[in-house]
Amino acid sequence: MDLNHSFYQLTPDSILNALESLGYELTGRFYPLNSVENRVYDIETSNSGRIVVKFYRPGKWTRDEILEEHKFLQELISEEIPVLTPITIEGNTLFEWSGIFFAIWPLRNGRIVEEIAGPDLERVGALLGRIHAVGKRSNSTHRPILDIPSYGLESLNFILDKHLIPNSALAERYKTTALRSFEIFETLVKEYQIPFQRIHGDCHKGNLLVSQEGYSILDFDDFLTGPIVQDFWMLLPLGESDRRNDLFQFLQGYTMFAEFDENWLKLVEPLRIIRYIHYAAWIAKRWEDPSFPSLFPHFGSEEFWLKETVDLESAKKDLEEQSYDDNPNPIETESEMTNKDFFWDWEN
Repeated sequence: MDLNHSFYQLTPDSILNALESLGYELTGRFYPLNSVENRVYDIETSNSGRIVVKFYRPGKWTRDEILEEHKFLQELISEEIPVLTPITIEGNTLFEWSGIFFAIWPLRNGRIVEEIAGPDLERVGALLGRIHAVGKRSNSTHRPILDIPSYGLESLNFILDKHLIPNSALAERYKTTALRSFEIFETLVKEYQIPFQRIHGDCHKGNLLVSQEGYSILDFDDFLTGPIVQDFWMLLPLGESDRRNDLFQFLQGYTMFAEFDENWLKLVEPLRIIRYIHYAAWIAKRWEDPSFPSLFPHFGSEEFWLKETVDLESAKKDLEEQSYDDNPNPIETESEMTNKDFFWDWEN
């Protein structure tokens, strides 16, 4: 059975049949929710109200990896931390239909946060501090590690081995920038003995919900082991000097529950670079999914890879300048490339 084909072709009947097999009585009303990696639906039942069902993309996670995510969520909810935990049916939180794993969740009403400001910075910091305090208590057994070999190099090698970057000069610059950034990441981790622990992994504002009850963090699908600042930089504009006070307010809440060393912030730029590369490889790996070409119409073009490389160069430059502050004899950086280096017919 081609599980990917079955996943791409999930029909209303197959979705409803999967839920009916667990005893749900359905009204027939269901709505697809915004999710690219998985298939997620808001479904109305006559015996349990509205629920959310998530069908996991085949091959992304093993059963043990998904169950470890569910276990972490149960640890958090046992500490009264506002996260969503999967519904348990006859002792199980993970089910299977036609070879595809799925889980069922309660519907949480609220609104997505567009900006975190003022007293909310301290509240969100406290929430994340509580999550990290629980994450530090034990180690992950099955989930991935946000390190260079498994998270950075694997993605970079995929891009290069598949010859996704059509211009060889551009590909070489992309590779050089990535490898230098990986080197700095590993140097910083070693120099400042930056700890790795269980974290959310994809903690951006789209996964932060606010309601009358306050803030909650959603979607632990990318839960992994990594440095805690991975959960900081997508929430906060850490690269903007005029937002330093925002970081201070955020840390006021965070450090009530978890420890923090300001040196750990030095990982923000290399983490940003790693994410650029990991994200590009992720799109390429999902390209056979019919939804991806329409979602990312410019992916794979020379213009796309030019922008990616320029973004990497900019982030790497910031990273090099950061390291210069600590190093009286910084290495010499490469000269910036121009459009003539990328487009053979460029004349302007």
